[in-house]
Amino acid sequence: MKRRYALVADLGGTKIAAARVEETGSMTHRLFAPTPPAGGRAVVEALIRLLRQLPAKGACALGVDVPGLAYPAGLVWAPNIPGWERMPVGKMLSRQFNLPVLVESDRNAFVTGEAWQGCAKGCRDVVFVAIGTGIGAGIISGGRLIRGCGELAGCVGWMAVRNRFRSAYKAVGCLEVHVAGPGIARAAQRIFRRTIDPRDVVALARDGDPKARKVIASAGQHLGFALANLVDTLNPQMIVIGGGVAAAGSLLLAPARATMRQWAQPLAVKQVCIRRSGLGAHAGLLGAAKLCFDRFATPKSAGQ
Repeated sequence: MKRRYALVADLGGTKIAAARVEETGSMTHRLFAPTPPAGGRAVVEALIRLLRQLPAKGACALGVDVPGLAYPAGLVWAPNIPGWERMPVGKMLSRQFNLPVLVESDRNAFVTGEAWQGCAKGCRDVVFVAIGTGIGAGIISGGRLIRGCGELAGCVGWMAVRNRFRSAYKAVGCLEVHVAGPGIARAAQRIFRRTIDPRDVVALARDGDPKARKVIASAGQHLGFALANLVDTLNPQMIVIGGGVAAAGSLLLAPARATMRQWAQPLAVKQVCIRRSGLGAHAGLLGAAKLCFDRFATPKSAGQ
């Protein structure tokens, strides 16, 4: 019996990645393109152009993960892409490809990919916390993906990790203000008294700069409060940390782990393991493929 494969794309605020993924987890034909800054339908058109470059013969499905909320009908709300309040991504892709189409939130794809082929392989209770421009979490509990009644489960960027409300929390949430890339950049700007990219803050911290390390440590402490809340609520086997900010490694995760252990439920915190993503940028592609294989289980579905 021939192996099945899916055509998949991982859409980010600045970059689109695409690949062909076999049901064994093998990935080939990886392609990349910038995300059009204009947003709107231009982003979907760029996505279609990239996917058309993949070999489609024999594919069973097409899957795309997006940085926002994906409704079951394929409509997408993505706050970091202009004009994507209810973008009909699923319908637009279905018109262009003779394949079943799956549109999924990136956080759900990330956790699915890690549980399938990454550091959480075999775990039935795992949380993937993605920390980049924003913060979101994919949750698998008892082997099942947790979505919530409005597909909003995992919006952990809105977790309250401070006891005094700031107006900035209204837009993106408390945790995101203090831990996501833009929040780290703002905190560093106050200390360095100049505009600085969050990637540069991480690089400076890794090189030993005491000011940069202080910024990352503060973000780690705030992250630790959120991890404690996740441990208390979900009792996971593993929490995987991914996204660009995770490049800070132990400079971020050491204070996060220390804060988590101090605040979390004592039995549950002994059972959880905190790990950096094992798949990195491939987590979304592999997760989107696995979700395609799970949903469109039989080869005959490719022609429907």
